[in-house]
Amino acid sequence: MQRFATARDAALEMRPDEPVYCFRPDVLKRDAQNFVSMFPGKTAYAVKTNGERLVLKTLAEAGIDAFDVASPAEFAAVRDVAPNAEMLYMHPIKAQSDIRLALEEYGIRVIAVDHEDEITKLTRVVRALDIDPGTLTIYVRIQTKGHAAYELSKKFGAGPANAVELIKRLSRYGFKVGLCFHVGSQIEDPDTYERALASADWVRSRAGVELAGLDVGGGFPAEYGHDPNRKKPEMPSLDELMARLRGDIEEWGFNELPLVAEPGRVIVARAFSLIVRVLLRKGRRIYINDGIWASLSDSWTGKITLPARFIPDPAIRNRNGSQDKLLPFKVCGATCDSVDILSRPFWLPETVDTGDWIEIGHIGAYSLSLRTRFNGFYPDTFVEVDTPFDAGTAPESFASLETMAD
Repeated sequence: MQRFATARDAALEMRPDEPVYCFRPDVLKRDAQNFVSMFPGKTAYAVKTNGERLVLKTLAEAGIDAFDVASPAEFAAVRDVAPNAEMLYMHPIKAQSDIRLALEEYGIRVIAVDHEDEITKLTRVVRALDIDPGTLTIYVRIQTKGHAAYELSKKFGAGPANAVELIKRLSRYGFKVGLCFHVGSQIEDPDTYERALASADWVRSRAGVELAGLDVGGGFPAEYGHDPNRKKPEMPSLDELMARLRGDIEEWGFNELPLVAEPGRVIVARAFSLIVRVLLRKGRRIYINDGIWASLSDSWTGKITLPARFIPDPAIRNRNGSQDKLLPFKVCGATCDSVDILSRPFWLPETVDTGDWIEIGHIGAYSLSLRTRFNGFYPDTFVEVDTPFDAGTAPESFASLETMAD
């Protein structure tokens, strides 16, 4: 992998016509170790967030020895780079064959459920393999209420009363039983964890079963950009959020239980940026060589504000307008799909032109995991960059909530 001091250096030397991912392993290690130092329990990295081999390998080197996995492909990816790491199978709905694979071939002993039929699948496999149920810890996932950029309880989680019954059933079968929840991705309300802990306490008090652990899931917010024309959202820092979570865990009496967290965005978001090239400027539209079917799905949903840095092509001699004047440009992706247009404009210098590059920051979470091969476009070029994205000059551009007419 080529290595550069900055993404600007990479763009000017490589002059790429295809998107380039800029990987910052030192940033990834620091952010992972920072989270581990603040959470009072086991940190299980959520592989779904970014399962690239170089990410998993770097995390293993940083001391991450537990991973939240959801599929056979993720089992294999973790085993490939970290043979001795623990894997927690926390997807609540699974094929019975995948459960068997997890237990038989990968030795996974921590699994989540949220429905009685999942328990039926599990017990069939356990009996067929003649596994002692007491060697497995089964987490019952409960629904939560809160505010997050991407809500998950609409899809997963048992209601509190149902969760009580599931716990009792698992205990009767001889399994060790824990409780888990996931408040959603990129939480917006710091009270969300406290409300989830209150629900977990309600379930625990009525189940009457000694719990083997509590998994607080993910949702820990990553740093992104913000539109300076609008008020910056008042969100607590990770330090403040974790201090509050530790206090809430103690207040609700869960501090004596083994604790697990499944961070994703907060660990990997800042570890990558993306260099894209302007394929065409058409008035106040720019067409770039990436888009919603590749690395920029977060910019399609409008949930995330991505910071970006303008990298002008020095080969362009004659430019119109002022470098210091920022204008909103509608951003169109590379595919032939008419919906491949970002939901927010990017504010860029008036002088932006065909052939220039843009470095889009903090795209380590989900951008790589969700990219597709639609229309034959699939960004897959990586370089290593030393300087963190936010250590350079302030980004000239940002995704704005302002809408634009065509």
